Amino acid sequence: MGKRLIGSVGLAIAGGTPSPYTRTTSFVIACGAEDEALTTGTKVTFRLPFAFTVTEVRASLTTAGTGANLVTLDFEANDTSMLSTKITIDATDTTSTEASTQPVLTSTPLALSDDASIDCDVDQIDSGGASKGLKMYLIGYKTL
Repeated sequence: MGKRLIGSVGLAIAGGTPSPYTRTTSFVIACGAEDEALTTGTKVTFRLPFAFTVTEVRASLTTAGTGANLVTLDFEANDTSMLSTKITIDATDTTSTEASTQPVLTSTPLALSDDASIDCDVDQIDSGGASKGLKMYLIGYKTL
């Protein structure tokens, strides 16, 4: 079977297999005010507008936390964690990409269905209570 261009998504398919040129898509979710200290709990719940395959997750803060505790975060799909190792942001850092322990998806890649309910959870805040401006990122591609 030859290659086809699928709509405006621009994914080439050869024999039904996704192309290595699959376009990366990100959902960036603001989970806290820029000027208010972060608290624990579910911060945002939303539904996916299409089936989505997650390849990576990360998080960032506008203001870094302080103290011994890490900021610890979780993504849940339909009330089940997507992560076997949760997202952490180390004290004094503003991004999870620099964390000493990186998040691990329950499966890689992780397929989510159209209209899946996604929760952005804060499981633990920094012990100094200084962290602010949380954003959480789901990175992957639209599932065909």
